[in-house]
Parts: sequence; structure tokens; C-alpha cells
Amino acid sequence: MPARVLSMELSDQATPQPSSSPNHATDRRKSGRVKQKPVLFQSDPNVMIGSVGGKRKRAADVNQPDPDDSDSEESSPDESDGDPDEEELKEKRRKGRPRKTSAKPLPKKPKTNQPKTTTLPVRPATNGVKKPSKHRQPRARPNAAFAEDSTGLFAEIFSQGHTVDAVAAEWITRYDQHNANAMCELVNFVLKCTGCNLEVDVHDIEDPDNATSKLDDLKDEYEAQKITDYPLLSKTKGYSKFRPIMTGFFHSLITTAHAAGILYTDLALVENIEIWVTSMSSSAIRPFRHTATVIGLTMESALCTVFAELADSIAKTARQKEGELKKKTVNKQRVASLQEKVDEGKRKSDLVDTMLETIFSAVYANRYRDVDPKIRIDCVTALGTWIATAPDKFFVSNYLRYLGWVLSDISAPSRAEVIKQLSKLYKSKDDVARLRAFTEKFRPRFIEMASQDAELNVRVAAIEMLDLIREQGLLEPTDVDQIARLIFDATPRIRKAVAGFFAENVNDLYESTIEELGGEEGVAEAVGEEEPDDFDEPRKSWLMFKSLAETMRFAAGEDEDGEPTLPQSTETLIGSEADSRYALAAKAVCQSVPNLEDWEILAGYLLYDSSSTVSNAQEAQSPESLFKTRCRLDDYEEMLLLEVLNAAVKNRLLEATETETEKKGKKSKARVDEAQEIQGRIALHLAQFLPRLLRKFGANPTTAAIVLRLEHLLNLDIFEELRQDSTTFAALLDDINKQFLTHVNQDVLTEASNAMLHARSFGNLEEVTEGKLQKLWSDTINALRTLVSRKESGRGFAISDLSNTVSRIANLASISDCVIVFETEARSSSSSKKGATRTSKSPAEILTDIISDDYANEDRGSSHELVTASIKALTFYNMWLVRSLRTSLETNTPISTLPDPTPFASALLSVMQS
Repeated sequence: MPARVLSMELSDQATPQPSSSPNHATDRRKSGRVKQKPVLFQSDPNVMIGSVGGKRKRAADVNQPDPDDSDSEESSPDESDGDPDEEELKEKRRKGRPRKTSAKPLPKKPKTNQPKTTTLPVRPATNGVKKPSKHRQPRARPNAAFAEDSTGLFAEIFSQGHTVDAVAAEWITRYDQHNANAMCELVNFVLKCTGCNLEVDVHDIEDPDNATSKLDDLKDEYEAQKITDYPLLSKTKGYSKFRPIMTGFFHSLITTAHAAGILYTDLALVENIEIWVTSMSSSAIRPFRHTATVIGLTMESALCTVFAELADSIAKTARQKEGELKKKTVNKQRVASLQEKVDEGKRKSDLVDTMLETIFSAVYANRYRDVDPKIRIDCVTALGTWIATAPDKFFVSNYLRYLGWVLSDISAPSRAEVIKQLSKLYKSKDDVARLRAFTEKFRPRFIEMASQDAELNVRVAAIEMLDLIREQGLLEPTDVDQIARLIFDATPRIRKAVAGFFAENVNDLYESTIEELGGEEGVAEAVGEEEPDDFDEPRKSWLMFKSLAETMRFAAGEDEDGEPTLPQSTETLIGSEADSRYALAAKAVCQSVPNLEDWEILAGYLLYDSSSTVSNAQEAQSPESLFKTRCRLDDYEEMLLLEVLNAAVKNRLLEATETETEKKGKKSKARVDEAQEIQGRIALHLAQFLPRLLRKFGANPTTAAIVLRLEHLLNLDIFEELRQDSTTFAALLDDINKQFLTHVNQDVLTEASNAMLHARSFGNLEEVTEGKLQKLWSDTINALRTLVSRKESGRGFAISDLSNTVSRIANLASISDCVIVFETEARSSSSSKKGATRTSKSPAEILTDIISDDYANEDRGSSHELVTASIKALTFYNMWLVRSLRTSLETNTPISTLPDPTPFASALLSVMQS
């Protein structure tokens, strides 16, 4: 209560005269709301005391009158008598301005939100090389591994749990008191970090010229101890954080010396450290050399940070000086003060620059080619850090060349590290000019590493770096083409790495093609309005597919007259599905090239008939004709795009399968329904495209084999669920059978056989498929009997025809039970329509005779293929026979008479002997 009464009394005493009360009330309300205008409070101190929540005065002070109060009260009527109305209007207008910007009280918001914004883990969107963040000083927990025999700095840092900042500051204090003792303590700390307990004394520190000889003595003692491990590379428990703590201390030591100014006032500080560290970095003992090198590189990194800070400070001060000089009234005293600050900053910068040069020449220039690859890697990493921290100093050709020389290092990790550091530099678009000369010199080595390096990781990293170089426009067209050819590399990781590079080449060709056709407007006029479900009409994306085909063709190394070929089929017992180099390349680019997810558009493009010609010259120059002419494909490009179509369908099905599963591995009903809808749409469209593709590309065995592989992707269960007419499926099987009977290429026969086997795997359609297979068996066996009869009669026989027929039989035997077919003899030996007598032997006996017969007088190549196909067919026959016997034994079914294996064994023996 006393405080409240005192406040009331103070308020009464501070009440102004009636003549000025309206303005005063207005000021109180306004100042309480806007919280601005300190002038009003200074002009009326009574208001400050009585109405504003400031500090309370003692009661004695409050009760005593203030002479200033009477002056202000006496002056108020005079001021109001002058022109109160005009002043009041001015005051209202002046106070009304902040009301227009309702954000006047917003300066408080950054203060409340500032801690959140500064702690958000958001990466800065910088275009240049990202400067390293401020070095966080680690704190070592007390460790029993270091507590034993630990003294001095080593104990303070590793055993007592102090932060490196605190230890560095304490050491600087001790150095001010007695520099020789402190320096001795620091050198002993370095020796302790090498893993030995050897020490130097103050006398050794006071004689720096004798540092080399003293280290030679320590070297002999160290070798006598036969130490095999040292903390920097130790795998012992407790040493995992040794390196960051040790380097953190030396980094903090330099920055603390910079902040204290001793770095510039006592030059002997860094010089003495340099003498001992550089001498140890050239030691023949690896622990000495490695530890001292890491310390020297760390000191250089810390000096780079100081150098960058000084450069920023100098630039900021120079801008302040220029701004002061541009004012109408120049404050010469301030200009002189700023100039002195700039000069002092330059003096410090020159000193730091000298220190940087000294450490670089003494440590890095000798150790970047050290025999130890770990030391070389440390040097490369450090130089990359220096370039990022102090680009004005190190981002020049004199230092970049050291990175270029390490590109030929015999150690793969060293080459990988230099590629990593260079990739960081090439990400910046602002530093292209600095890298142009360096890139021109070492570009051939980049290409060589991407193409032929023995280490796979280095090749992948080099390809990714070359993609960055291509974005900067520093690659020649020949280099771009050479890297693009890696899309056909045999290694999957290389194909995946170069896919983005290859896709950019396709996109460049696509954009240039659009420009040739008159730009976006010309292409839009040529294709007209695109219908979403009409895949047969021209579309703009056709140009992308055409560009893809041309780029793949050039990368494959085929000229315009090159014939499209697939890899030679290997002689295997069962026709395995081996992807060609084109299929592997198409799979790699499928996820990188746009528009390939709409595989139906690509299928429509392949089915489009571009052979039609225009009637007159004027029509030939129309946008539509020019567009169609540019999109025309040759046989080789059609083959390439068919492989791309296969890969695109597979990729779309894979995406649909992945859609079923959520991120946590669980399936939801909505995702399953969505995946089934996608798979159903793919099956429906694929069933519509397959017969058309077979009709157009079935004549060429190369393209026919690729189209037949598409049938393997057809989900017949979904096809049946969509209640498609079974005649559609039967017609598709007829087309496959036609390919099987008309082609002699082994790839076509293998793909057709696999297509039939895929169709048989669906139970509800097995009956239709089995009927088509029996028709194939009947046709091929009849053809075999006819050809053998012609051979026996000596009329119109060709061994190639017999070889092709036996190959078809071998392929059928690989997918269908042939025991009954091979053991069935001909019903009669009656003459055919042309009067030729057909043999009555069973197919197994005919094939055995083919193996035993002498075809030396026939075509040697066809004879070899014929015998091989016969052996394969009979091998499958014996496998099916063993399977039927096992089934009979399992089901207690009577076993029929087994065929005599002697003829087949004798035939094989004769082939082996011959």
C-alpha cells in the first residue's frame, strides 16, 4: 500500500497545467501505444517519473520540488499561446505517419524470433564456393587412455576435459609471461601427439638453429623404443576423436593469437612453431612426419581463416571510407581514422600472407608427394579447404596445379580425393574464369580417368565432375561425345553415372532441332492440338525420341550406313535371356530422358508410317511436312528405340510395383488399387500394340526379337481380369507362332519360345496356349520327316533347311514335354502329294541318325549347327524322360518300356572321337 499511495501522490504532483493537459494526455496515450518519441520524455521529466513505468525514486526525492518542473510549467502557456492549433496539426501529421505502416512495432519480432532463425539447419543458397563455417572447438572427455603419463598441454586437453579454446587462451597467457617455457610446453605436446614420451627442454627452445639436430637425436631414441602405432591412426578405443581435438587446439591457438594481437606483435611465436613443425614434417619417421604435417596444414587453415577475416574487414572499412567521402560534408577526421584502419589491416594481412607462404613452401610443397598416401590425401583435402576459405590467395593457377598433379597419383584414394575437391570448385558458376586455364591443361586427364581408370569409384567421380564441367561450358564437343559413349560401358555403375550426362546431350540436340523447325511456335503449328489418347498422331515429344535415337547411334559408334546387329548368340543348353548392349544402354537412360514414362507415345511413333511423300514442292515446305521429315527413322534408329521401348515399359511396371508399398514397407488399399490400375492400363495398351509391332517389324529378325521380348512383360492375369476376348490372345499367339516358323535366327527362336512359355504360366489361358504348341509340334515334326525323306531320296535337299528345322525342335523341347512326340512313329509311310516317300522312324531315331551320319561333304557350318541342335534336342528329351520317370515313381504309376539309350550314347561317342 505505501508504494501504491506514493505512486498516486507522484502522479498528482506531475499533473500539468490545464492549458497544456490536452496535448499532454495525447502524448501519454501515443507514447504508451507506439513506444517511440524519446524527445517528449526528455522535455518533460515529470511525465517520465509519474506516468511511465521507469525506476521509482525514493520518497524524499519525490516530495521535494524540482526547479525544472516549474520552468516547464511556466513555459507551457507561452508555447500554447503562440499557435497551438497549427502545432497540434503538425504533431498529428507527424504522429500519423507511422500509422500508415502498421508494422511500426515489428522491430520487436526479429528479436523474439532471432534465436529460431539462426539455429535452423538450412543450407545457404549460395552460388559460389561455400565458405567453411566457423570452426567448432571440440571438448575432450576425460579419458583413461590419455590420463596415464599425461602432463602439460596434453593432460589439459585430453585428460582434464577442458575446451581447446580455454586451453589455447591459457597458453597464450603463459606465453606472455614466459615465452620460452610456453614454447617448450607446446613442442613437447607435439612430440606427445606422435605417440612417444620424449621431450625437449628450454635450452633447446632457446636455440632454434639446433632444432634439426635435436630432432635427429629424438629420432634415434624413438626408433629404439620400436613404436609401431601412433595416436593419429590408432584404432584403439578412445582415440577416435584424437585428430579433431588436436587440430582444433592448433586452429584455436592461431585464431586466439590473432584476436589478442600477439600474432602481429610477436612474430617469433609463429616462427618458432614453424621451425619445429616443419623440421618434424621432413623426418624419416612416419609418426613424426604425419603428425607434424597435419599440424602444419591445420595452422595454414587457421591462417586462411584469419586472412579471409582481414580481407573482409579491409573491404568493409574501405566501403565506409568511400561512403564518407561521398557525403556533402566530409568528416576528415573520420576519413583519416578509417584510412589508418585500412592501412593497419593491410599490414596484418601482409604478415599473415608471409606466414601462409612460409608454411606452404615448407610443409605442403614437400608433403603433397609423400610416399605415404594418407599424407598425400591430407594435403589434397587441406588445399581444397584453403581455396574455399581464402580464394583470393589460393584460387590461382600457381596453387591449382598441385591438384592437377595429384590426378596421376598411383593411389586410388588420392585420385578420388582430388576429384572430390575439384568437383566442389566446378559447382560455382562465378569461378569459371579462374578454372578455364586449369581445365584446358588437365582436361585430357579428366577424360582418361572417366574412361580408363582402374578404380571404379574414381571413374564414377570423374564422370560426375565432367558433368559439372560441361555445365560450365568448358568441354570440347569431342570430349562430350567421348563421355557420352560410356553409356554403352559394360559396368552398370558407369552407365548409371553417365546417364545424366548423356541425357543433357539428348536435350541439347532436342532444343537445336526445335530451333531448326521454327521454334516452339513452328512445332506447335506442325503438330496441331494433341489428343491425350491418340498415340498415332504426331506429337512434339517425337522430336525428343528422334534426338535420343540419333545420340545413341552416334554414341554406339555406328555410321549412317551401319547395319543394326545384336550380339552373337552363345551356344547354351537353354536359351537364356541376355540383354544386348543397346538394351543395357536404354535401361540406363530410361530414367534420365524426359517423356519416356509415356511409353505409349513412343510406341505410336514407332508405328507411324513416314514413307508417304508429298505431292508438290510447296507442300514439302509446310511446317507439318518439315516436322514429319525430321522425325523419319531409319532401320537402325528403329531398333534402338525398340530397345528403349522395352526399357520404358519395364521401368513403368517397376514404378507401379513400388507404388504398392509405402515408405514404411506397408501396403495400403489405395496404393494397391492404384498399382493395379496402372498395371491393367499397361497390359491393355501392350496387348493392342504388340500385334501391330509384330506386323511392322516382324520381317527383320533383329527387331522381331526385340518385339517378342515385349510379350514377356504382358501380365496375362490382368489381361484376363479386364475380360478381354480370348480370341485377342489367340491371335497374339498366332503371330508369335508365325515368327517361330518363318525365322531361322536363333534370337528370334529363343524369344518366341520364351513368349510361349510365359503364356503357359497363366493357368486360365493354358488350354489355348497348349493347343498352339501342339500345332507347332505337328508342323515342325512333319517338316523334319519331309526333309529327311528328301535326303534319302536325293531330291531337293538342303542341309540348312534341315538344320533350321532341328533348331526349332530343340527350342520347343526346351519349353514343352516332348517324350510322347519324340517316341511316336509315323502312322504310315504313304507317299506325299508329290510322290516322295516319308520315313516312319520316330523323331528320336531320326535325330540320332543325324548325329551318326557323315555330313562332311555338306556345308561345314550348317553341318555343325545341325549336329549341335540334334544333341540339344535329344538332351532335352532325356531330361523330360527322367522327369516322367520320377513322377511315375512318386505316384506309383506303372512305368512303360524305357527306350534304349545305346544308339544316342554311341552317336555322341562318335562325335567326340571325330
